[in-house]
Amino acid sequence: MLDPMENTPYHYALIKRAIEYIDQNAAAQPSLADLAAALGLSEAHFQRTFGQWVGVSPKKYLQYLTLNQARDMLARRHTLLDTAHETGLSGPSRLHDLFIKWEAMTPGEYARRGAGLRISYGWFDSPFGDMLALSTPRGICALAFGAETGRAATEADLFSRWPKAEFVQDSSAMRHWVNAALWQKGEAKLLLSGSPLQLKVWQALLEIPSGFVTTYSDIAARIDNPKAVRAVGTAVGCNPVSWLIPCHRVLRKSGEMGGYHWGLPVKRALLARESANLDAAE
Repeated sequence: MLDPMENTPYHYALIKRAIEYIDQNAAAQPSLADLAAALGLSEAHFQRTFGQWVGVSPKKYLQYLTLNQARDMLARRHTLLDTAHETGLSGPSRLHDLFIKWEAMTPGEYARRGAGLRISYGWFDSPFGDMLALSTPRGICALAFGAETGRAATEADLFSRWPKAEFVQDSSAMRHWVNAALWQKGEAKLLLSGSPLQLKVWQALLEIPSGFVTTYSDIAARIDNPKAVRAVGTAVGCNPVSWLIPCHRVLRKSGEMGGYHWGLPVKRALLARESANLDAAE
């Protein structure tokens, strides 16, 4: 588990630069020394920083940031969801998810589009850069990463989902839930607002163990609507609570990474860190 002092956007910025360098120089298979030099760090600093951020050595961690990351995960850590609980995908791989409790807004509340609702919001440091959280007294209703999109665009995106709500900047209102999610201590409560199909998809996402991945077609099968792959993809993309509802764990059946609302570098960093943590725990 990360020390809170190491849980800063600085670490994600290094990860982002590492991804860019690896992609640009994949054919040359850059060494640890090459990458440290490209990032402007000594090997010792690089080693220490990544050890603090992910809990494994940089050499091992770099294996999870390759261009073939998605295909590798589908080959090694693919879950069909319907058999997840029967095949021992518990313990360390599900530790993160055990801290999450959620409820859905009623259809009437969903239809009102936030009318009469007071939503607090605040920015937090996270292992993946700036993180925006929105909450009501009933739980976190939105979570997003702003490293790729910027703060203004991220706020506009989330606020537009509740066009009739009143927004108040107050990070203290949800800090205990955010801290529970970041440090896996306590309970992170979520309040979800969506259509019946969206809620089914988001519930299926919560069943994907940390360090594992699934596909859009697997989720469609899980919600007993195997022909609804496109609708499932739309619902995954509309996920309001990034990371805690792990839409980043969904890949294309072809083995491609697919999209991510808050930027593919964030998705790759999320998947790489979860894979590394799971391997380290086994």
